[in-house]
Amino acid sequence: MLLFFSSCSGKQKQLGEAITERDSLPMMKTLGVTTLISDSGVTRYRIKTEEWLVFDKKRPSYWAFEKGVYLEKFDSLLHVDASIKADTAYYYDKQKLWKLMGHVAIKNLQGNKFNTELLYWNQATEKIYSDKFIRIEQPDKIILGHGFDSNQEMTIYTIHNIEGVFYMDDNKLEAKKDTLKK
Repeated sequence: MLLFFSSCSGKQKQLGEAITERDSLPMMKTLGVTTLISDSGVTRYRIKTEEWLVFDKKRPSYWAFEKGVYLEKFDSLLHVDASIKADTAYYYDKQKLWKLMGHVAIKNLQGNKFNTELLYWNQATEKIYSDKFIRIEQPDKIILGHGFDSNQEMTIYTIHNIEGVFYMDDNKLEAKKDTLKK
C-alpha cells in the first residue's frame, strides 16, 4: 500500500504540446508505392514513388511526391508507350493540376523525349505547359526553347523562344546543291 501512494504523489509526467495546426500534417503517408490505374477494367497507368503524402487540410489541398515520381502509360497489350519522371511532383486535387519539378523527363507516344525543370499538367483543360527551358529530342533533330504549350499527349505543341539543332544527311545536301546549280 505504501508503494502505491508514493508512486501517485510523484511529479506529473511532462507531455509535449498538442499540434493545433492540423494542416501541417499529412492525412496519409505511404512509402514504397507502386499502383496501377485502370479505365473500364483495362490497366492504363502505373505510378511508382518512394513516398506519397496527402495534405487534405492545406489550402489548396494537394498530394506531394517529394522523393520523385515515375508514371508509365500502357497500350492495350500492356506495353509502355509513354512515360513521365520527375524529381518532385505535387498534385492539386481540386484543380486537377500537376506540378512536376526538378529533372522532368517525358517520352511521348511517338517516342520523342522532352526534358525540362518545371512542367504543369492541367487535367481539367488537358493542357501541358511551362515557362522554363525545354529540350525536345526527335529522331532527326533536337529543338530547344524557353517555354512551351502542348496537348496532354505531348504530340501537338508550340515552343516559345525556339532554337534547334537539325541534322542533315550529307548525300541529300549534295544532291540539293546539284539541283540548285542547274
